Amino acid sequence: MRHKTPHKKRSKRLGRGIGSGHGKTSTRGHKGQRSRSGYRFRPGFEGGQNPLYRRLPKRGFNNNEFKTSYTVVNLKQIAMLDEKEITPEILRARGVVKKLQDGLKVLGMGDLKSAVTVKAHSFSASAKSKIEAQGGQAVLLKK
Repeated sequence: MRHKTPHKKRSKRLGRGIGSGHGKTSTRGHKGQRSRSGYRFRPGFEGGQNPLYRRLPKRGFNNNEFKTSYTVVNLKQIAMLDEKEITPEILRARGVVKKLQDGLKVLGMGDLKSAVTVKAHSFSASAKSKIEAQGGQAVLLKK
């Protein structure tokens, strides 16, 4: 019997007699760790062989705890807003950025059409030069 909805796959019915094809050992084979009830293996387990995450050397220094991750905005996104002053709050209100992480960084992809005052926590060199070339200001905010 087939189901009317094809995306609902029928679960495999185990241990329901030899005619079902999933009887007797219930698709577990004979003996061994995987045939037992309650068997679970953790991610990365390789059957007792020394796993990859232990075979490879650990190198370098990880500074994620103190790393500053900026929310990034390009000049082409700022140019589409048609505002004279751009702040992180305006960008959030207009839906340009969803979440301000440790601050806002303005990058230089795209061009501005008019003079704009941009307030952000960081600027790339190209973004700063393009803003000032149009007669605008790049104002650094404190973190």
